[in-house]
Amino acid sequence: MTRSGAVLRVPPLSKLLHESLAASYDVLDLPSEGRAAFLAEHAGDVVAIACTNSGRVDAELIGAVPRLQVVVNQGVGYENVDVDACLERGILVSHTPDVLDDAVAETTLGLLIATRRRLVEADAFVREGRWADGQFPLTGQVSGSRVGILGLGRIGRRIAGVLEALGCEISYHNRRLVPGVPYAYAGSPTELAAAVDNLVVVVPGGSATAALVDRDVLDALGPDGVLVNVARGSVVDEPALVAALQEGRLGAAGLDVYAEEPHVPEALRALGNVVLLPHVGSATVRTRTAMADLTLANLALWWESGRLQTPVPEMAALSS
Repeated sequence: MTRSGAVLRVPPLSKLLHESLAASYDVLDLPSEGRAAFLAEHAGDVVAIACTNSGRVDAELIGAVPRLQVVVNQGVGYENVDVDACLERGILVSHTPDVLDDAVAETTLGLLIATRRRLVEADAFVREGRWADGQFPLTGQVSGSRVGILGLGRIGRRIAGVLEALGCEISYHNRRLVPGVPYAYAGSPTELAAAVDNLVVVVPGGSATAALVDRDVLDALGPDGVLVNVARGSVVDEPALVAALQEGRLGAAGLDVYAEEPHVPEALRALGNVVLLPHVGSATVRTRTAMADLTLANLALWWESGRLQTPVPEMAALSS
């Protein structure tokens, strides 16, 4: 199949993805300023868009590119792409599932252990010379604890497997039952939170899950509970989380994501019972390379055959 046209690079992209696209395709870069003038001149050349889940591909951009046929997105999440607008025009969308499961599971385990065992506080305890004045307080423990997983998809199941190795008792809530898993199912996020010591959030972002973890869920988790969020900041009601931590209604939290990244509320940064990471769940060299490679593989396959290797679920029928 012969194709002609340009690939529009929507920043930010990794250096690998940015350079690899230029090596194989005619590319254009979407500017941060002067977008209207740029599109007026170049929109007719664009047949594909490459982005990460930090680069917004909204209905306005999609509508401005008349020849657009595919959006390849580096990231398992794809709420940055207006999939409905793409469906209306038959534009295909891909993402990068599976290749980041292990890295996100590692981050989740690290956050859970760091939070429950108070490792960041213990590090400061040593660095500040306080050990000579007495022992660090005893902490909780992850192994053997009850862990609820909110969102038992690919990543959720990988996290569950890692935690099972520590003897944790796993339960979960999903929109629907997951067949073939040995874990107890809870009928709602609140029911799940009430039954566990630690709650791990790994559902997709987007309007359907906005503020899914609200005050009721946090109160059900309780003053000895730990919340870990490696999903999207929008999934947790952030003001409610801050209030619960400040008031002692929630024990602690380990967070990799926030509502308005990269801006983290001062109230969260001031709390000692929170471990904060800068959205690094999949940020390893091996994983980000695999994600870029899969993004490029999707684009190459589409360019050759009109199909995608890993279409988003909404696109499976269109790309087969």
